[in-house]
Amino acid sequence: MKHGKSSKKVVLITGASSGIGKSIATYLSKRNFTVYGTSRKAKNSEEDFYFVQLDVTNEQSIKDAIQFVSEKETKIDILINNAGVGITGPIEETPESEIKKAFETNYFGPLNMIKNVLPAMRKQGSGLIINVTSIAGYMGLPYRGIYSATKGALEITAEAYRMEIKQFGIKMTNVAPGDFATNIASGRYHAPVTKGSPYEEVYGNTLALMNEHVDAGQDPELMAREILKIIETPDPNVHYKVGERLQKLSIKLKSLLPDKLYEKMLMKHYKL
Repeated sequence: MKHGKSSKKVVLITGASSGIGKSIATYLSKRNFTVYGTSRKAKNSEEDFYFVQLDVTNEQSIKDAIQFVSEKETKIDILINNAGVGITGPIEETPESEIKKAFETNYFGPLNMIKNVLPAMRKQGSGLIINVTSIAGYMGLPYRGIYSATKGALEITAEAYRMEIKQFGIKMTNVAPGDFATNIASGRYHAPVTKGSPYEEVYGNTLALMNEHVDAGQDPELMAREILKIIETPDPNVHYKVGERLQKLSIKLKSLLPDKLYEKMLMKHYKL
């Protein structure tokens, strides 16, 4: 594919080498968008979109990628913060270094992407930023507490950010997916199921259940279709949820049920 200045809308999407990111990038590129997908390793694109090397945990890498796309296209209309890592484990036994790594990718990464794309969007007087969060960010899930925290932090920060950048004609929204059939489980950091640990049996069982949910998850193209709908919406909502009815319902129930009853429901679901 040849690069060139585009009359089409230009989309930059992080974490596009697999899963939800790749699905969104492919879907949009077939619908009259110029799409730049990023991955940590530079690769030749056999896809319908361009690839740019970018590591969201490295600010220089972010600056270089944004500059590259801006120079090629003279604009970036849409940023989709999709890159993320999974992390599981009993919080007590999860190494602090791994907790920090998860926050670097899932929280500080998107914030740095936003910070570095805003000057160009402000100059244009327009832009749309979509943060891919997670339904897990709405509740503390057992053995996924750190993951829930990274995504919840991004949701809340974006609520504030969106109000701050409205004056520049720039829009921001969050899309929280539930379980989708992707390879996130294989790339996830698992705190090891330690022999003799007080969590050994229960964590082992929960881990198996989580992987089952991901394997039986929905087609990532559902996310891609939702993203297109949001792009075509003149004034996007603050939050969107995409997933099975039960997963979306769980967010509603959290605001309606007494805390302890909701906790009981979660524990039953995870067989704790």
